[in-house]
Amino acid sequence: MMPAVARSIPSLFPFLYPQQRSASILSALSDNPAAYHKKIRRGRGPSSGKGKTSGRGYGGQKAHGKVPRGFNGGQTPDEVVHGVRGFDNQFSVDMKPLNLEKVQSWVDQGRLNPSKPITIRELAKSRCVSQVKDGVKLLARGSEKLTSPLHIITSRASASAIAAIEAAGGSVTTRYYSPASIKRVVKGKTDPIHSLQSQIAIPLEEPRGQRHYPIRLPDPTGRKDIEYYRDPAHRGYLSHQLEDGQGPSLFFKTPGSGEGVARKTKAKGASAAENRIW
Repeated sequence: MMPAVARSIPSLFPFLYPQQRSASILSALSDNPAAYHKKIRRGRGPSSGKGKTSGRGYGGQKAHGKVPRGFNGGQTPDEVVHGVRGFDNQFSVDMKPLNLEKVQSWVDQGRLNPSKPITIRELAKSRCVSQVKDGVKLLARGSEKLTSPLHIITSRASASAIAAIEAAGGSVTTRYYSPASIKRVVKGKTDPIHSLQSQIAIPLEEPRGQRHYPIRLPDPTGRKDIEYYRDPAHRGYLSHQLEDGQGPSLFFKTPGSGEGVARKTKAKGASAAENRIW
């Protein structure tokens, strides 16, 4: 039998004795403790903790079957008693926000080419934006990081974003896109810039007519959209339709633009003969 001192030497000096494993280790192999979860077997006796009622408790509808959401046992539902509060705004739009710091980061990585106009097609192809529904709105977060002169055509843009891009030597143009036209623009079936009413002039753009698109880009038909893209403050692509001093509104006339109508006033001493029938 090996003395106790000899048996303790490997534990005192492990670097002198390489580790030795017997063949019995193959029978003790197991996965990590949290690698998988054992399936709960219900209704298999009281010792499992999930037997008899299988964790559902005693009786009742929840133990017997499923209960619809908001079911109050047959009495009048809460949404009928108290009513539904709020409303759905039919005129709201779902714009995808895009900040200048992300655009500059994409340019630095080489994912966007600043020597060409940046449209929704380039933004979607480079994965700068995704899941665009009603358009893209350009915001000014991180404008101090903007160093490249960019020429961007987007759905909407904030005033601070427009000022930051123009200060860097670029330009911003906002134009109308419908949800269906955005999908066609991304697929390359529609011109991302020009339509029938547009007169967009971009210095870095290729000459028109070099590529044929099967479906044309639509123009706005609603009053709110037309007024937005007629406004020069928004850098709208329909601002060329305005005359000098004319406002973008289609409802309110610009003061002084209409012809004055002189009111007809009668003298106080009008003769009563004018009111005679015979």
